[in-house]
Amino acid sequence: MHATHDAGAPAAETIAFDEFLKVDIRVGTIVSAEPFPEARKPALKLVIDFGPVIGRKKSSAQITENHAVEQLLGQQVMAVVNFPPRQIGPVMSEVLTLGFPDETGKVVLAAPVMKVPDGGRLF
Repeated sequence: MHATHDAGAPAAETIAFDEFLKVDIRVGTIVSAEPFPEARKPALKLVIDFGPVIGRKKSSAQITENHAVEQLLGQQVMAVVNFPPRQIGPVMSEVLTLGFPDETGKVVLAAPVMKVPDGGRLF
């Protein structure tokens, strides 16, 4: 299965609703953001607070073109919290921070349009 980020691509194959429910997407607040010069592609190291149950998790995110470090603190984002951790250079990325491509294919973070409690699950 090949993921595509092209806005002109057709919808992915049909899945059962139960399959969708297995993907745990939560909202959290960025509490730390810093450059990640060791990454192969330009990226930032994030620490995201998903509330008292899930807690703080690390993520490597290729968001350098549209998101400045100083503007990220306190911003809420959406992330998949139930993938296995991935080693990215010296960082263990614990969650997959979600985004959409802009008109040039650069990532724009996915976020709720208003403040919601950290840890809330997408439905």
